[in-house]
Order: sequence, then C-alpha cells, then structure tokens
Amino acid sequence: MGSLECLNLTKVYDDRRVALDNVTFSVETKGIFGLIGRNGAGKTTLIRILATELAPTSGSASIDGIDVFNQTCKLREQIAIVPQEARAVRWMTPKQTVFSYLLWRGYPYKEAGRLARESLAKLGLAPYENVLNNRLSGGTKRKVLLATVTASEAPIIFLDEPTVGLDPISRRELWDILHELGKSRFIFLTTHYLEEAEQLADKIGILKEGKLISVGTLAELRHSVRYPYSIKLPPKTVIPQIGDAEITVSSHGYTQIMTNEAEAFRLAQLLSEQGTKFSISPVTLDDIFFRLAGQKAGDEFEA
Repeated sequence: MGSLECLNLTKVYDDRRVALDNVTFSVETKGIFGLIGRNGAGKTTLIRILATELAPTSGSASIDGIDVFNQTCKLREQIAIVPQEARAVRWMTPKQTVFSYLLWRGYPYKEAGRLARESLAKLGLAPYENVLNNRLSGGTKRKVLLATVTASEAPIIFLDEPTVGLDPISRRELWDILHELGKSRFIFLTTHYLEEAEQLADKIGILKEGKLISVGTLAELRHSVRYPYSIKLPPKTVIPQIGDAEITVSSHGYTQIMTNEAEAFRLAQLLSEQGTKFSISPVTLDDIFFRLAGQKAGDEFEA
C-alpha cells in the first residue's frame, strides 16, 4: 500500500504570511483523508501544493513514491483535482464538459466518449448530459465537476471543499457518491463542515495557523482529548454537583460538560431524576477541534 508523505512542508507568501509551517505527516493512499481548519489555516495551500499547482518555500512531499516537486509530470498522470474555485462552463453540457476534460488529459476520442458516458451514468447525470450547465442546479453542477475527475480513472483525487454552498440534501447526495468513490480511489479533501469530515473521512488532519496539530481516525482523535463524553444542557438548567469534568457555557447560555464515562453515567441519572432535558454523546469533532486547537471551528470555516 502506498502513502502520501510530507516532511517539513513550509509555504511563505510574498507578503511574509506563513501559510504552512513545517507540516509533517504520513497517511496511506487509500480511502478518504479529510483536512479541517479555520479561516487562514492553510488547507487550500496544502492541497494546491500536493496537487502540483503551487510550489512550497521549503520541505518535501511524495505520493506513492513519486516526488511531488521533482516528478511533477509523472504525478499529474496519477492525480485529478477539483479546485475550490472550479465552476462548470456555463455554455457547455455535462457530456461536453467531461469529454473535453478527458481529451485534454490525452485520452483517445472514442475512449473519452465511453468514459464520459459511464462516469455521468454512475453519478446519476445521464438524464442531464445534454442540458446546458447553466440550467442545472448547484448540486448537479458539483456532480458534473466530480464526474470529470472520476472519468479520468486517476487513482488519487483532490477535492477542495467539494460541497460548499450546497443545500443539505445535495450535500448528502454527494457524500454518498464520495463514500463509494473512496472504496476504489484515494480522496484528499478539505471541508468547511465538521460533520462532513466525521461522516466521510477515514483519517482526519487538523490545521491551525499553518501547523498540523493532529492526524488520526476519529477514534484516535477522541482518545487525544481528556474527556470522551459530552453532556449538553439548555440555558438556566440547575446543574448537579459535578466531579471530574470540564464545564463551558456558550454565549447563548448553553452548558457543555465534558467528562469521563463513569461521571457521564452518574450525571445522566441525576439529570433524568430531576426531569432535566439534556443530550449525551461521545465527543464530536467540533469538541475535539476546540480542545486541540483552542478555538471553536464554527459551522463553516475557510482555507
């Protein structure tokens, strides 16, 4: 099994802004790797460097043994990317979009046509293949972009915020597609949505101000914080005496109690006996992000 490896990867822009600061990690090139972080964390910078769109200031990186910076042409034969700013050309149809992309990648005319039809069908786009892109919904346009990279048969796919701006239904439809795609390809994605990383990613990386502060499965990240359970209470709740726990109160008055399993069970019993409404669950990725990064991720955050 191959791997994606970064060693001391650093990017400093001309304005002296440090976008990446000695990023070092290694993940297997299978399944889905999700990269999360707040505004300015460096997610888009990292994905652009790995996809050969941007040169780093220093450091090294390789994907399946191919040097990202010294074997660029060889790597580009193995990867495909949908950048954050990518848009389907308005005056083209989905079939023309995918077909022309494959021709650009060097596929023969007949094979490009076959692969385009197959990719569109797999993503449920066959009924729209001859409809102009500007007449398609936002979710369908995103699927068209995804169809271009899946049609290429590239084993490594980079997706920079693939579901940003989509409604919840369209987003979940794309999640299903990405989940299936991750069974046969390696997908490196950045995302605005923590729930998206929880649902899709086999491994998750957390960036804070250009530094990679943690990488692991959701279970591994949960073990990296002190308390594994979270109890949330509505405003003005009478809180019982608490033992080993960490308590935070939001600006809206909601209380969160982070604690261990035994204390969570005890508190749940007490809260139930006093008729208090509450929710209890293992810590979420949002909780983990807050503990590791020292800041709330929020519902949406940008690279």
